[in-house]
Amino acid sequence: MYEIEVTDHFSAAHRLRDQGSECEKIHGHNWFVTVVVRCSDLDAIGLGIDFKVLRTHLAHVIAGLDHMLLNDVPPFDGINPSTENLARFVFERMRERLGSSPARMHRVRISEGPNTAATYVGEP
Repeated sequence: MYEIEVTDHFSAAHRLRDQGSECEKIHGHNWFVTVVVRCSDLDAIGLGIDFKVLRTHLAHVIAGLDHMLLNDVPPFDGINPSTENLARFVFERMRERLGSSPARMHRVRISEGPNTAATYVGEP
């Protein structure tokens, strides 16, 4: 089994609902997103998936989040824009974009700073 990963970033603001701290105020982060896919086989030239293809998919997914107030962006207008929910959102959108590719989503890790991160791991 091979794991292939790419990382990108975006800047956005959010405010957590019903959290009970200063994080209920609007504040921003430079979010770093790492996507990990798994492949059991390589193609004819020895790739599981081209890094460029994976980076393009990730760039498309996070483009709608960059420089936004996440609370205004569906589905975060209805659910808390927590790092955990962001990780699941990116995972699901990436899985959709990969479609029938032999590369399968494994996990998404999102950090909102150097000391904090959340990871969403897909079903085995």
